[in-house]
Amino acid sequence: MKQDGPSMSALPENAYKELKKGEEYRPIMAPEKTYPEVTVWSVTWGLIMAVLFSAAAAYSGLKIGQVFEAAIPIAILAVGLTTVAKKKNGLGQNVIIQSIGAASGVIVAGAIFTIPALYILALPASYFQMFMASTLGGFLGILFLIPFRKYFVKDMHGTLPFPEATATTEILVAGEKGGKQAMVLVVSGIIGGLFDFIFSAFGAWSEVITTRMFGWGQVLSDKLKMVFKVDVSAMVFGLGYIIGLKYAAIIAAGSFLSWFVMVPLVYEIGQHLSGPLGATATKLISQMSPEEIFRTYVRQIGIGGIAMAGIIGIIRSSKIIAGAFSLAYKEIAHHKTDSEEKTLRTQTDIRMLWVVVLILLTAIAIFAFFVLGVVPTLGQAIVSLLVVTIISFLFTTVAANATAIVGTNPVSGMTLMTLILSSLVLTQIGLNGNSGMVSALIIGGVVCTALSVAGGFVTDLKVGYWLGSTPKKQEMWKFLGVLVSAATVGGVILILNQAYGFTGDQAMVAPQANAMAAVIKPLMSNAQTPWVLYIVGAVIALLLVILKVPPLAFALGMYIPQELNTPLVFGGIVAWFVSTRTTNEKLNNARFQRGTLIASGFIAGGALFGVFNAFLKFIDQQWSFGYTNWYFTSWAESTNGEIAGLAAFALLFAYALWDSMRGKEE
Repeated sequence: MKQDGPSMSALPENAYKELKKGEEYRPIMAPEKTYPEVTVWSVTWGLIMAVLFSAAAAYSGLKIGQVFEAAIPIAILAVGLTTVAKKKNGLGQNVIIQSIGAASGVIVAGAIFTIPALYILALPASYFQMFMASTLGGFLGILFLIPFRKYFVKDMHGTLPFPEATATTEILVAGEKGGKQAMVLVVSGIIGGLFDFIFSAFGAWSEVITTRMFGWGQVLSDKLKMVFKVDVSAMVFGLGYIIGLKYAAIIAAGSFLSWFVMVPLVYEIGQHLSGPLGATATKLISQMSPEEIFRTYVRQIGIGGIAMAGIIGIIRSSKIIAGAFSLAYKEIAHHKTDSEEKTLRTQTDIRMLWVVVLILLTAIAIFAFFVLGVVPTLGQAIVSLLVVTIISFLFTTVAANATAIVGTNPVSGMTLMTLILSSLVLTQIGLNGNSGMVSALIIGGVVCTALSVAGGFVTDLKVGYWLGSTPKKQEMWKFLGVLVSAATVGGVILILNQAYGFTGDQAMVAPQANAMAAVIKPLMSNAQTPWVLYIVGAVIALLLVILKVPPLAFALGMYIPQELNTPLVFGGIVAWFVSTRTTNEKLNNARFQRGTLIASGFIAGGALFGVFNAFLKFIDQQWSFGYTNWYFTSWAESTNGEIAGLAAFALLFAYALWDSMRGKEE
């Protein structure tokens, strides 16, 4: 006997199971009924979330190389806001808030992987380029995914796990019972934000603590070029909790290989050389610090590992790529919907005819963008457009499938491949040097954003499917979220470049953008390329596959500075500890979920306060009100400052552990 629908506060029992023959999934919001979804409330708050989390995610990604997923924190805040405002029928509106707001993280991931490379390579960069590359790439990602929505979210029901969508859905469902979780997120956000702001704005303690604070540590650094470093940021610590101990340990292992094996090895072999080694070296190896050896030589090995890990990921997804053309053709050219689904609100998409028209219009806009502001000739613009559309289409299903399986989009590896392919194509048509690098990076930015948005949007659509939202409304309003997020991230990149820059000792790390710049420069300028170091990294990635170790996580650890990798392990330890202390699984899960909220607060708060700090520095540069003079440089760079940083980090660790253990089963 059919029921009108499940309880508004619980998912059906078959929500995460494969359906038997003849069985149907009935979402929380009944398909036959109409619920408030797109309202002034939901759109306004969705756009506010898009702006705030675009700024926070951009700072996070450029600072530590990881863009935190915005969907879960936004879902929590949406629930809290709806509860405080006592909104009736808030579930459908919360889905729209989350869907519009979540455009922030995916647009940021697309932008920061490529656009900062323009600054790193001292190439001309403008807000117009950033905005257009992010917007048009985002539009492509939405449009290329729509034909596959039914396949991924309905036909594969119970087959693909959708980890991030599951967590987001559970939060929104829990919101029907009350928004208490939002308070945990807000409190931890304030604590994490103030913690990071105090040391970054005022230098109350050292941000990075090292073994050099001890006498024996200084000896190891000088004699063996070995140093252990930890960034005490609450944001990085929170990210480690979300990643978990397993992947945090893999990332740290890659970092340890670089710093405790490769750096000392390079020094041992090269300390007796009488001249600089390599095209980019300006000092003798014997005179280099561990950090200089890492930047000059060892980081290139990490780049080779990242590139090979991306190739491995594409090969593993070859069946999906091969089937992408036929699947899209069937959906667009032979789109058939049975009479029942035509009447179901939960199965209505933007019509395929409109999707095709919008794809054509977007392609025309990309062509005009390339002609007016990127490449010199019409022929080169046509080739660039073909590269963007073909690669974006082929890899859309790869991105969506990867997100559906593991909750992580391997967009960085695919973007590296895009840059290599586009560079090879562009050089064949006579585009090289600075103009070639600008063109390849903008092309990479468009493709990277398209794939990032496609991977994130499939999560939004799955959340909507489980809860009973209208896909058409999610698809239509996602465009606005992309537009606002693209406008925001371009401005944030400009401000961060003014406040910190992307080159120099105090620059933003921007690891992915640095990797893109390092790969593209030799391809476009006929300079000496460190192929041997790239090959070593590639071989390490292949060996990791044999050992069944995720090569991309390990290679990123080899590339990203050590101080940003080691705190991940401490966060992962807290996650492991709170979820394994008892034999009561419900209690363990309750503690882990509370810890997830605390870690999300640390990440969001630290990132938002970081953006605020950067904004104040930017204003100070323009109008000089003395803000930068408030930073106690001598204290922050002293041994006592490092000891204070160690004590502060220990307190942060203890707080996260204590508060997480306060979780109670319902």
